Amino acid sequence: MTVISMTTTGFKEVKPLSNGGKIFTVGVIFAGVLAMAYTGGRAAQILIESQIFRRRRMDKKMQKLSGHYIVCGYGRMGKQICDGLKKNGAKFIIVEKDEAKIDVMREKGFLYVIGESSNDEVLKSAGIKNAKGIVTVTHSDAENVFTALSAKQLNPKIYVISRAVDEGSETKLLKAGVDRVVKPFEIGGSRMVQLLLRPKVTDFIEGIARKENINIGLEEIEVVEFSPLVGQSLSESPIRKELNIIVVAIHKANGDFEYNPSARTKIMANDQLIAIGKNEDLEKLVRLCQETK
Repeated sequence: MTVISMTTTGFKEVKPLSNGGKIFTVGVIFAGVLAMAYTGGRAAQILIESQIFRRRRMDKKMQKLSGHYIVCGYGRMGKQICDGLKKNGAKFIIVEKDEAKIDVMREKGFLYVIGESSNDEVLKSAGIKNAKGIVTVTHSDAENVFTALSAKQLNPKIYVISRAVDEGSETKLLKAGVDRVVKPFEIGGSRMVQLLLRPKVTDFIEGIARKENINIGLEEIEVVEFSPLVGQSLSESPIRKELNIIVVAIHKANGDFEYNPSARTKIMANDQLIAIGKNEDLEKLVRLCQETK
């Protein structure tokens, strides 16, 4: 009788009830309904609070980020980009409008913002003003264009990379302020040609880029203004003789590239060194380029 009363099943009584039994049954029904309502409410409260607390923790992490990257679109290409950034230890935030992908991003421990990437408020939530770069790989060229426009308006110095879905969209993306336009089919075709003609060279370069099965890296390192390397020539610096690192090229502050620089080439502030060497030695060079005298 207690079970069928509390669950409001509605079967008939097991045996006729007296007036006292009927009053007792009413009390059992009220107590059962209230108990189930309280339990369900508490469960919902715990679930909602856990979601809110998780979101707050994520928001706090995102607010502390600076010099990070923003990935707009978590599709097939977006997943590859995020996995690559994570493997290289880079900080990034995903902007994705499809809420169905939340579980996947959460399982991987990625920071994310749900919304349209072309929306200024969404980009602000992703820390656009403190971001170093943004890559737009949504399924729409129009959305990529608007995202680039919004990003450049909010942070004129940000580096923007965008995927071109259609052949004729590259010009529009460049006019929107995109620094580099990537055309997947063109890159895929070029890579296949290189694999046909120079498979070993391609494997070596890709191994360096992915840092897989090889303890050699290729890095782009900025020399800060007060680095002890500023004013030294390559032969005077410890880059070659102590760290055994080869400087392949130097991107000067004025935009010029100096390929295969000579030993007499001087290192200047804000130079970008394109260097190849062992990963642990490159880490030492990064510290040397970015420390102050």
